[in-house]
Amino acid sequence: MSSTLTFTSDEMMAVSAARLLRDGMVCFVGIGLPSQAANLARRTRAPGLVLVYESGTIGAKPTMLPLSIGDGELADTADAVVSVHEIFAYWLQAGRIDVGFLSAAQIDRHANLNSTVIGPYDNPKVRLPGAGGAPEIATSAKEVFVMLRQSLRTFVSELDFRTSAGGSVSTVVTDLGILEPRGDERELTLTAVHPGVDVDQAREATGWDLCVASDLDVTPAPTEAELKALRALEGTSEA
Repeated sequence: MSSTLTFTSDEMMAVSAARLLRDGMVCFVGIGLPSQAANLARRTRAPGLVLVYESGTIGAKPTMLPLSIGDGELADTADAVVSVHEIFAYWLQAGRIDVGFLSAAQIDRHANLNSTVIGPYDNPKVRLPGAGGAPEIATSAKEVFVMLRQSLRTFVSELDFRTSAGGSVSTVVTDLGILEPRGDERELTLTAVHPGVDVDQAREATGWDLCVASDLDVTPAPTEAELKALRALEGTSEA
């Protein structure tokens, strides 16, 4: 790998999450960074990855990143298209999803998530999109990956509202590194930092006293092949 490769923090996040996905997994995908990660994995390390989107597409193989869960590219390339009710009742709630992706406006030290409101529920500063399928994903997927940018606004000591519980979260991928729940209390612990990031940066972007693993690792930078595949999905070709 050339040491002169340049990449964005979002590309680092997508590549890091893609590396967590294994061939043959059934993956409940969202739009944005989760979709980048899942489609990158399918194009590189996990060609047998089965992508399930909330809109009802199973085994979607988009050639470009979908603009929304209703993008026709998903239905055109899917193995099957079913109702949203069937996706949740037969696939998700029945335990057929290996890993689900979530994001949020806030996360706490136990990986509980808030995508409902900022401020008091009855009189919020910001009314967010809401739960959607997040509670079902959090409770029914075998494991959950969270992807979000790390800052004092997102990594908070106390949520303004708990939209979904963090009990099934196994990994949190941020623009600074990777966190995993550890210990009896499953407190999020920094287990890896991305290239060019130090522990102090991660601590300064966290609203609680961040635990750092004694075996802290450095995430390998994206390879040329990973960046090429990711940028092809995005419709760009910068090296």
